[in-house]
Parts: sequence; structure tokens; C-alpha cells
Amino acid sequence: MQHLAMLPGHHLPGPEMQLDADGFALVPKLLSETECNGVAQALSSADSRGVGSRRLLEEDWCADLAHKVMIHPEIRGSLPANARAVQCTFFEKSAEKNWLVPIHQDLSIPVARRVGHPGLSGWSEKEGAVFVQPPDTVLRQLLAVRVHIDRCSEDDGPLRLVPASHELGRVDPGRAAILGRRQGIVVPAERGDALVMRPLVLHASSKSSGTSRRRVLHFLFGPEALPFDLAW
Repeated sequence: MQHLAMLPGHHLPGPEMQLDADGFALVPKLLSETECNGVAQALSSADSRGVGSRRLLEEDWCADLAHKVMIHPEIRGSLPANARAVQCTFFEKSAEKNWLVPIHQDLSIPVARRVGHPGLSGWSEKEGAVFVQPPDTVLRQLLAVRVHIDRCSEDDGPLRLVPASHELGRVDPGRAAILGRRQGIVVPAERGDALVMRPLVLHASSKSSGTSRRRVLHFLFGPEALPFDLAW
């Protein structure tokens, strides 16, 4: 299995070009050390107040950070016109909170309410929010940005992604597992780095084998309006 940061003589294209080709790209140092410290403090405060891990955009500091991410010069060109932040999810992995994620694609989006339409499926609810699986034409307009609040080494359960798998459409679990084993690339990140990815790219993560703490804010950006009478 390849590791993105360890390929000898491998020169990465710019983030926007790599995102188009591979379905993901690493943007270094989106946040400074000081900014990471501020986010870590805000996360601790939100946790103490019982804020849901999928509803952080309701927090002013998180909405401000989403705006900073959107206008970043290496990200804004990959967003749809009139883009908006539609969700921010907090993930934490450590020796005490350790888990793995099997290979998958992100097929569900948060919406305001249920809508009856044959093109919509997989309705669910999480933390009081409604989610649905829209057609691929909608998913291809979305962009996820994973902001690393801590360094994420190979021992900390970084994402493993399959390059160009976002061009395959929806992949059944059996084929996804094979592609993950044969073509998966592990993408470590430094503190403040952002991993930009398309929801349809195949990705997974293993359990942490180290003792450090890996905190990530997973932002989802989409177009201002949705089809099928859906609303964010």
C-alpha cells in the first residue's frame, strides 16, 4: 500500500489539479498553530456544553472557520458557484476513543426535511438531523474539507483513499474492498493541514496504533440550492 508522503521522487500537482484527478488533495498549513489552539479550546467548550458532534456549524466560531476555509485560495476554485457550508462534523481518535472505518463513499447529505421523490433514498436521522442519499449529480457538486487540529501520522489512523475512485460512480462493497487493498493510499497530515476530497472518493481509516490524539473537523460544502424540493 502506498503512502502519499513517502513516494520517492513523487511531485504532487497543485491541490486543485490533484483534486480533479484523484478526488482528493492535501492543502498544507490551512491553519496556523495559534489558530489550531483556538479551535481546540472552542471544541472543549462545545463538548462541555453538550453540543452535538454533527451540529457544530451552529457555533459562531465554527461558522467563521467555515468561511475561512471557503475563501482559501487553494479551495475556493473547487467549490460550486454560490457555495455554502452545510455541515461540520467533529471526529476524535485516540487511545481512549479508538475506532476504524471500513472503505466507503459519503453518500448522505443533511437536509431540512423529508421529501417524497423516487430519486431520493436512504433516509435516516442522526442527532436530530435528517439525512438522505441524493443522486450522484448532486454528490458531484459537493466538497468535503477535513481540517486537522492535531498532527495525524501513519500511527494515528489517517484516511486511506483510492485515487480516481470518485469517477466510478457508486461502488458496491465487494469491489470497494478490493480497490482499497490494491490501490489505497494513506494520507498523513500535519497540524493545521486540510484534506480536500470529493464525497464519492473511496476512503477508510484504521484504528490508531499510537498514543496521540487525532482531532478533525470535517466540513461539507455544497451549492446554495438543491433539486427535488430539497433544502439544506
